[in-house]
Amino acid sequence: MRTKSYAVPAIDKPLEYYEFDRRELTDTDVELDVHYCGICHSDIHTARGDWGEVEYPCIPGHEIVGVVTRVGGNVTKFKPGDKVGVGCMVNSCGECEACKRGFENSCFKETIWTYSSKDPVDGTDTKGGYSTIMIAPEHFVLPLPSSLNMAVAAPLLCAGITTYSPLRHWKVGEGSKVAIIGLGGLGHMGVKYAKSFGAEVWVITSSPEKAEAAKSYGVDGVIPALTPWLATRDH
Repeated sequence: MRTKSYAVPAIDKPLEYYEFDRRELTDTDVELDVHYCGICHSDIHTARGDWGEVEYPCIPGHEIVGVVTRVGGNVTKFKPGDKVGVGCMVNSCGECEACKRGFENSCFKETIWTYSSKDPVDGTDTKGGYSTIMIAPEHFVLPLPSSLNMAVAAPLLCAGITTYSPLRHWKVGEGSKVAIIGLGGLGHMGVKYAKSFGAEVWVITSSPEKAEAAKSYGVDGVIPALTPWLATRDH
């Protein structure tokens, strides 16, 4: 189906308008109308070829939220009209030990990323959320609460899970003390999660002007840090 997007046409070119044909759904796929897509720094690194060879045009975007428009015949968890999200993965082998344990990002065969990967369905290059239509297997689509504002939900699909996962892994909660290094895109989410879990939270930052912002998120303290270039100078 014809899809509108913004794509990087070459390693040294800016985004430009681009149309392409999305493949059709399989029996296990979900199609969504993309409403919002976050901008992640890894989008820039991938588009510029910093992390390996890229097929152009490259359509980035892996913090994707939208509304289901169609589902494959074997899909059971979603129906048209549902609010959903798609993160940085859209497929994996599903059979190796990592996949069976829920660690598809460490698939022993090959993790299929939301863009700039080879789609196992038709062999084409995957294309991300800087587009109007997205298709992904049901297993890699996440339900969103109907009450959640989709306009602010997109970063949860990357920055959000990146900070939520380790906090949950280490069972952060009442009585825990957590230091968040840097109050950037991930840092501010880490602060909010840790505080909501009941932890004592401190922010370590080399940007003193962020202290007030950190305090507005409820941190217990701010620790100023030397900027990297100062930390490495001879004294």
